[in-house]
Amino acid sequence: MALRGPLFRLLRTKLSHTCQQSRAQSVAVLGAPFSRGQKRRGVEHGPKAIRDAGLMDRLSGLDFSVHDFGDLNFHHLETDEPYMNVNSPRTVGAANKMLSDATSRAIGAGHTLVMLGGDHSLAIGSVGGHAEQCPDLCLIWVDAHADVNTPMTSPSGNLHGQPVAFMLKELQDKMPDIPGFSWMKPFLTSRDLVYIGLRDVDPGEHHILKNLGIHYFTMRDIDRLGIQRVMEVTLDHLLARKQRPIHLSFDIDAFDPSLAPATGTPVNGGLTYREGIYITEEIHNTGLLSAMDLVEVNPVLGASREAVEATASLAVDVIASSLGQTREGAHVPTDEIPSVKDDTEQLRI
Repeated sequence: MALRGPLFRLLRTKLSHTCQQSRAQSVAVLGAPFSRGQKRRGVEHGPKAIRDAGLMDRLSGLDFSVHDFGDLNFHHLETDEPYMNVNSPRTVGAANKMLSDATSRAIGAGHTLVMLGGDHSLAIGSVGGHAEQCPDLCLIWVDAHADVNTPMTSPSGNLHGQPVAFMLKELQDKMPDIPGFSWMKPFLTSRDLVYIGLRDVDPGEHHILKNLGIHYFTMRDIDRLGIQRVMEVTLDHLLARKQRPIHLSFDIDAFDPSLAPATGTPVNGGLTYREGIYITEEIHNTGLLSAMDLVEVNPVLGASREAVEATASLAVDVIASSLGQTREGAHVPTDEIPSVKDDTEQLRI
């Protein structure tokens, strides 16, 4: 039965207040060391690599309180047979349910959440948990890949290529009942989503993007329009009707592999450093960022220690920029420039 009248208005007010709180100056960092959404092991070490690259020190230098919630402890089933070409469905489903609950609690407590992956299948839980607190959220997906395959269109069966399909209401009749996901209900419409950085889209995904009219910008679009115009159109599309919470889901493989080599599915021709940081700066400037994911850093796949450190450091830069670090530097506010002390007069020649 649909809610109407005073009760509905009260619940809506409480949800809006919670979402407003989540954009206050309090950040929670949550690690999700999980790799079963794809077949290349090592991405479960992503949260540690990002922390080791100095994330907490960087965030502590910005103007808000920071809380490290540690890492979730996921349980892996010994036997988890594929279902309709979907790999490890029960394990992925259970991990995302745990993450969804943790995300909802953190945002409900008034924090802006930073989720450290892990593979991109985790967005099912992070965005889903965010939507429990902020049902009117919008999603900016920065990635080389669309990750909107259904189980019927996926070439690999890997769930890190399917998370957006679980979220979209328009695809509800295209999604079979996957074991492990009975808790998951779609919550997003196609007009609530924008992709940035696409350059490796599967045929089924391309059909979905076109058929549903989803806004997306490929790397060719970025070359043609420039990143400033891309962000203007993105934010106008998502926020022109109403100001609402933003969830940023950032896959490190959105960057060119020369910048982020330690990742599982690199694709040449990606974002430059300046383009990627401009995206996050513009999102921060809206004042509406409520949660973000930083996923697919895989230290095992770096060809050298330098490659791993470069990728993890880039992840730290993306997160810090999303939360207010500027390229002219993040400084403690100063009311005035200190005056010259009188005793310095004696030092004059």
